[in-house]
Amino acid sequence: MVKAGILGGGQLGRMLLQEAANLPVETYVMELDADCPAAHLCHHFVEGNTRNYDEVLAFGRQVEVITIEIESVNVDALETLEQEGKKVVPAPSVMRIIQNKIRQKQFYRENGIPSPDFVVTHSLQDLHNHKHLLPAVHKIGEGGYDGRGVQILESEEHLHLGFDAPALLETKVDIFREISLIVAVGSGGEMVLYPPVEMVFDPYLNLLDYQLCPADISPQVMWKVEAIGVKLAKALGSAGIFAIEMLIDNDGDVWVNETAPRVHNSGHHTIEAHITSQYEMLWRIMLGYPLGSTALLQSSALINLIGAPGHSGDAAYIGIEKLLAMENVYVHVYGKSQTKPGRKMGHITILGSDRLTLLLKGKQVKEQISVQAKP
Repeated sequence: MVKAGILGGGQLGRMLLQEAANLPVETYVMELDADCPAAHLCHHFVEGNTRNYDEVLAFGRQVEVITIEIESVNVDALETLEQEGKKVVPAPSVMRIIQNKIRQKQFYRENGIPSPDFVVTHSLQDLHNHKHLLPAVHKIGEGGYDGRGVQILESEEHLHLGFDAPALLETKVDIFREISLIVAVGSGGEMVLYPPVEMVFDPYLNLLDYQLCPADISPQVMWKVEAIGVKLAKALGSAGIFAIEMLIDNDGDVWVNETAPRVHNSGHHTIEAHITSQYEMLWRIMLGYPLGSTALLQSSALINLIGAPGHSGDAAYIGIEKLLAMENVYVHVYGKSQTKPGRKMGHITILGSDRLTLLLKGKQVKEQISVQAKP
């Protein structure tokens, strides 16, 4: 049994552990919250701070291979573990680039990866010096996550909504499609790509509302997407799973928005819709097994299950039995005991033969279920 550690205990860690149950691996999880979604599915739970050098170092020394399910980790400790001979997936050098959006964008620029043009702003006052670049998107350098730390600035009237900290002011793209491409890279540099998914966001929460796979893009755009994904993964030079979020504009040009060096929300559907899920694929990479097939079994839609507005407290899944009675609908609840407005509480995957069927069934699903607080 290989001893493997996961830094972070959220729903991504939970789904990694569900897949690990089928493999010869002894699992360790570190998270501050002893009641986190992954805590009860691992062999060994360590209550600790993933951002603390000493705690991450001590945790990593217990295992042979270590990965992340969140970027908020102590990279210095992971570099020390790598020097001590531990296998770290992805490499700490990648996490250092990705953790900071400014470094990430500079990396794209240095490696010829197409990404919207940008300037770095250091304060809110500095932002006012670049008002001629509006409309634009302001992204905080560190600390942003799940839609937080991103602000669209349409005009000077919105400048006060920017960040009084080091940040990116990025050219606003006239978006035709938002997609995500997941690339899996083995220890020897071998690479496989999942079919890209099309993402639709909730304009109020700035969270994924639903996604469709495969994305509705032309063969010419698909070629660009895959070429950019391969080039970026090669430039990172690390084994791992990389979810590359891209923007397609009305001219058919493709721009990298940002990259997550881990299993990702945009890959949940691979559990049912593909031969090898992103979670099994990461275990294959970590354990040194051959990469699996990413072939599509059936087209899919994914809907995030979000805490209902006005509801905070013990979670109740209203209507779940109706979904379980529907054909080709798969419910995933993340095991979070407390709900609050906008919190990710689960997801639903729908399989279907065509886009229209998926959209219609997706609408039905969204009307049937909500996550509320128990009375």
